[in-house]
Amino acid sequence: MSAQTLPAPTPTVASRRGVGHGAGFWVVAAAFLVAMAFTVVPTPLWPLYQREAGYSTLMVTVAYAAYAVGVTVSLFLAGHLSDRLGRRRVLLPAVLIEIVSGVLLLASTAFPAVLIGRALSGVAVGMITATATAALSELHAVARPAAGRSFAQLIATAANMGGFAVGSLTSGLLAEWVGAPLRTPYVVYLVLLVAVAVALLFIPETVTPPAVREPYRPQSVAVPPSARGRFATVAIGAFAAFAVLGLFASVAPGFVGSTMGHPSRALAGLVAFLVFGSSVVSQLVVGRISAGRQIMAGLSLLSLGLIAATVAVWLPHLPLFLIGGAASGAGAGMLFKGSVGTVFAISEPATRGEALAGLFLAGYLGLSIPILGFGLATAVVSTQVALVGFAAGVVALAAVVAVRNARAAAA
Repeated sequence: MSAQTLPAPTPTVASRRGVGHGAGFWVVAAAFLVAMAFTVVPTPLWPLYQREAGYSTLMVTVAYAAYAVGVTVSLFLAGHLSDRLGRRRVLLPAVLIEIVSGVLLLASTAFPAVLIGRALSGVAVGMITATATAALSELHAVARPAAGRSFAQLIATAANMGGFAVGSLTSGLLAEWVGAPLRTPYVVYLVLLVAVAVALLFIPETVTPPAVREPYRPQSVAVPPSARGRFATVAIGAFAAFAVLGLFASVAPGFVGSTMGHPSRALAGLVAFLVFGSSVVSQLVVGRISAGRQIMAGLSLLSLGLIAATVAVWLPHLPLFLIGGAASGAGAGMLFKGSVGTVFAISEPATRGEALAGLFLAGYLGLSIPILGFGLATAVVSTQVALVGFAAGVVALAAVVAVRNARAAAA
C-alpha cells in the first residue's frame, strides 16, 4: 500500500564514510521492512483497544483512516523530496517520525494520542516508500552494475508489502505470548526503529543535491488526455484493491474475536499476515502476464475472496474467512500491479510520475473512505450487515472495472 513505483532521476553517486553500497542496500531494505511493519503493529491489537480502552468500531476506522490521510498528504508534499535533498536525508527523518509515533502509541491508549500517532506513522510512510525503493535501485546498480533492476524491485516489493505481513504477525504473537500486549509490540519495534535509524547514518548517499535548488513544489497529478478512459478504469480498480486491504488491516481482526469467538491475538495477526502475504506472492508470480490479464485475474480473486469472507462472518466459519482473506489479498495485489502496469503503458515518461501520483491518490482514497463508511454504518446496523454493504460496493466496482477493461481490450 505505498507509492513504490514513482520514478526517480538518474543519481550521481556521492561517497562518504560508512558502509559500502552493497551493505547499504541491505541496510535500506531492513529499514524499509521495519518501517512498514511498524505501521501495522496496531492491526491485531484493535480488538484490545475496543475491549480495554472502550473504542467503538467507528473509532477504530477513524484511527485507521488517519494513517491513510497521513500517507496521502505526505506522498504529495514530501514523497518526492529525496530527488532534491538526497535519499538518506529523507529516510532518516522519516524513521525518526515513526519513532515519535511509536512513543505516542506506547505512552497512551487515549484516542487523541492514538489518532496523532497513526497520522504521524502515515506521514513517515509517505516519505519512505518511494525514497527507499529508489535508494534500493540505485545502491544495487552501483554494487552490482552488471545486474538488472529486477532483484532490487523484488526486494522492494518484499520489504514493502512483506513488511505489512511481518508486522501484523509479530505484533499478534507478541501480544499473545508476552505480557503487556498494548505495550510490548511497540517497545520491540521502537528498538528496531532506533537500530535502523542509527544504521541509516552510515549508508552511501546516491543523489547529489543540485547546486541551485529549484523552488519547492508539491507532487503534481496529471492524467494522460488521450487515455483518460483507461486511466479512470485502473483508478477505480486501485480504489477497490486498497479498500479491501484497508478492511483487513483495520476491522477484520475484530471479526475473528467478536463474531467468530476466537479472541487469540496471534490469530488476529495471522489474518492480516495471510492477506498481505498473499498480496506479495501474487505480485511476484504474475510478472510475465500482461497488465490486462493481471487486472482481470485480480478482480476475480478479490471479488470471490471478499464474498467468501463475508459469508464466513455470517456463518460463522473461521477457515472460510482465512481462505477468503488470502484470496482477497492475492486479488488486490494482482489488481494493483496490473493497474500500475497500465499507467506505465498509457503515460509518457515525462509525465509518468504525475500519472502514477493520480493512481496512488485513488488508492489511498480507497484506503480511507470505504472503511470510514463501514465504521459509520456500524453505528446503525450490525457489523455483519455493514460488511455485506461494504462487499456489495467493492464487488460492484470490480464489475465496472471488468466491463471497462474488457471493452478496452476489444477496442
